[in-house]
Amino acid sequence: MFSDQPAQILALLHEGGDELEIGGTGWSSKASGSFRMEGVKVIVGFAAIYLIWGSTYLGIRYAVETIPPLFMMGVRHLLAGTLVYGWVRRRGTPAPTAKQWGCALVAGALLFVGGHGILAWAEQKIPSGLAALLCATLPLWTVLVARIDGSERKLEAKAWAGLLVGFGGVALLIGPDFLGRRLDLPAAGAAMASALLWTVGTSYARKSSLPTSAALSAAMQMMSGGAMLLLSGVVTGEGAHLDVAAITLRSALALAYLTVFGSIVAFTVYVWLLTVSSPSRVSTFAYVNPVVAVFLGWMLAGEAMGVRIVAATAVILMAVGLVNTSRKREAASISLRAIAASRPREMAAD
Repeated sequence: MFSDQPAQILALLHEGGDELEIGGTGWSSKASGSFRMEGVKVIVGFAAIYLIWGSTYLGIRYAVETIPPLFMMGVRHLLAGTLVYGWVRRRGTPAPTAKQWGCALVAGALLFVGGHGILAWAEQKIPSGLAALLCATLPLWTVLVARIDGSERKLEAKAWAGLLVGFGGVALLIGPDFLGRRLDLPAAGAAMASALLWTVGTSYARKSSLPTSAALSAAMQMMSGGAMLLLSGVVTGEGAHLDVAAITLRSALALAYLTVFGSIVAFTVYVWLLTVSSPSRVSTFAYVNPVVAVFLGWMLAGEAMGVRIVAATAVILMAVGLVNTSRKREAASISLRAIAASRPREMAAD
């Protein structure tokens, strides 16, 4: 009489819960295998957004050497979105409705024009390290927005501690080098605003009438955001500074990497993770990405590496663990309560 329990829990997961592992009697080996496979997919997904998006810092550095930033971002997302859209449609996915395109326009504006465009403007006026520190507030914004829109229950003290420790780890990673320098307050505010807008865009996308297909939804958002980024570049005069003949091979290869891996792979995975995990857990990429970026800069670009960076890495990974274990325990509790509530109905049916 409990044969529907695995399907019920999977339904809970796909409605926005976290992955979980629950042992007990009455579970078939096939159901256990399904949960293990789901867990592996989630782990691989997080590895993708952690490592790939962390590597895009170096990719962007190389790309903007000879390509204007807004134009580069626009080409990256528009091309990636168009390729994914064509692939999904060829596989027989129904065409999106006008209403779904409207939702994609709003999400693309928040995520890519607001998130990427404003940040690109800010990094012209403040150091990239300081911008990374300010953008590391994204998990805190995520918790705040999730509480406001009702997508998450009250977080445990352990989760809050993880978020704060993670922010402290990023601060340790950047260090006190910027405290004695004159700070451009509008640019600093813009960097923080870009993190907030990315969070708002993520929240909107989760609740809007976008297609249920993660790939199609991601493609539509990238296409919309990329087109608006290109338009922003034209409005701000970047088109006049674009010299195609001056684009180096390194910049071109970096743009190709950002398009294929940073946008097509990582953003599509990110959209899927939002359907199977919580916003606070997915937002932990903001802590891990700077660590990955620093290590790649050290290995490939000869950037500095010291004891402070190693210590910051340990602190940030500990923070991610705190957030993840807290959310996993809460999800397991919610799912077990749902199963217990369903048992009287199943017994009556039997």
